[in-house]
Amino acid sequence: MDGELQEVFGAPVSDLNEAAAGPDASPALARALEYRSFLALTEEQVTRVRDRVHADMRPDRDMGELSADKLRFDAQWLEAALEARDGYRTALGELLHTMPSLDQRPRPVRMAQLRATTTLAPSAAPAPPPAGAARARRP
Repeated sequence: MDGELQEVFGAPVSDLNEAAAGPDASPALARALEYRSFLALTEEQVTRVRDRVHADMRPDRDMGELSADKLRFDAQWLEAALEARDGYRTALGELLHTMPSLDQRPRPVRMAQLRATTTLAPSAAPAPPPAGAARARRP
């Protein structure tokens, strides 16, 4: 689903991983990459079980080494891994389909920073006493 991720977010997955690590990462991107990592893990599990079953069923393998219990366990493991993979694919697909397309997303607007200038009115505070003048005592 890397192609869909790239299409929706407008960048290669390697760039998306870098963007997700940044401080301005969108929650949708973080969630999509999380689903992607879970999906990759379950696909690896499916591959391991498939390869193990294929190795056990090789034509040159001794028939006496076959174990129905082991094959049943592998079938259960494969079923669980495929179910998890399908769940992650569905979740990721739904997330990507709810995302607006790149041309529909609001673009960041760069605002010019306005500066206010004004002149200050003369202060209403009393003027300092002239040099050498005595201070009045307060009661």
